[in-house]
Amino acid sequence: MPEKISPARGVEGVVTPPGDKSISHRYAMLGAIAEGATILENYATGADCQSTLACLSALGVKIERRDGKIVIEGGELREPPRLDAGNSGSTIRMLSGILAAQPFTSHIGGDESLSRRPMLRIIAPLSQMGAWIEARDGKFPPLTIHGRALQGIDYTLPVASAQVKSCVLFAGLFAKGDTIVREPVRTRDHTEIALREFGADIESVRGVITLRAGARLRGRSQIIPGDLSSAAFFLVAALLLPESDLLIHAVGLNPTRSALLDFLASMGASIKVVEVRQTGGELIGDLRVRSSKISGGVIEGAMTAALIDEIPVLAILGAASEHGLIVRDAAELRVKETDRIAALEKNLGRMGVRLEAAPDGFTVPGKQRFHAAEIDPEGDHRIAMAFSIAALAAEAPSIIHGSEAAAVSFPEFFSTLRHISR
Repeated sequence: MPEKISPARGVEGVVTPPGDKSISHRYAMLGAIAEGATILENYATGADCQSTLACLSALGVKIERRDGKIVIEGGELREPPRLDAGNSGSTIRMLSGILAAQPFTSHIGGDESLSRRPMLRIIAPLSQMGAWIEARDGKFPPLTIHGRALQGIDYTLPVASAQVKSCVLFAGLFAKGDTIVREPVRTRDHTEIALREFGADIESVRGVITLRAGARLRGRSQIIPGDLSSAAFFLVAALLLPESDLLIHAVGLNPTRSALLDFLASMGASIKVVEVRQTGGELIGDLRVRSSKISGGVIEGAMTAALIDEIPVLAILGAASEHGLIVRDAAELRVKETDRIAALEKNLGRMGVRLEAAPDGFTVPGKQRFHAAEIDPEGDHRIAMAFSIAALAAEAPSIIHGSEAAAVSFPEFFSTLRHISR
């Protein structure tokens, strides 16, 4: 479905982003295997997190919606029909850790895009723990997971990945012996926080996460913070457009996610944290952002891992900045919902903006102008939303084809964008 985006002088008002996807996935999965009820407020509305709920329901988990909240009754899982993770890599990767330890065989796959995403990074550690997993061509979904008794392992992540870390830790909940995961660089720690909140004995010291065997999880109530990755699109819009003054309400400020704010500040962004509070171990706060002169920057190493989801929209900001944006160590972008580096290069080219692609990153020179164009996001929600922000700065209306892709993470994105655009 095409979406027409007209130019805007600025964005202003208040935005409340949807619930954090990463936290929503994790709390739903842990609630399904914990004792008693888990009540989740502000659960993410996107299709990916709905795929997680659908998979849990197929596994026999009782899930109800009450007064806008998700209520999950935990307990034993049952052998399901084929599980459909839709477009959600988070669902298939993290849930596989739980399925690997169940006393039955599971079949889990997804849509065409998900079926192209490699799964060796979870198959390898789960196999070391004793799991038996079959995959198409040995590495692609759908997966057939033959549940077995698992053994805790000491595993060093070859590539920094919060999803793989979470998969191994979720499997470790059922394993004999402790499970240790070592990170080459720090990734988002929502899983460690969630496990601790549910009652697991877990510690993290200098990149080494240790989960003690025999965890007994208990259901809990949790308010899900707003998703900072979703808020990133509006942060960039406010910085990009000259007449902007925007308040982003109740967004998650977890230190392993707030690298985005640090990076934007280093580029000259005017962003103020208005209020900070805590809910269920997670920081939450309000952000005030105004249009700013952006200098440019470099994303590499550990910063790349921390900003991997925000890089598409940061590329838009980089093109309009003084000195441009350089991204390195981001080969992971090639295996997302689409090849995001290629999608950025093609669509920026359509808007008259130059991007120099590399195998693991790109360079976008600064001081470029966006021109109206027809955009093909190739089914990728973050590409669709990033180019909607670019379209605001063009000289005439642009068309975002396949705009429904945004519903994967942010169904309300376009209505919110229309509401704040001036």
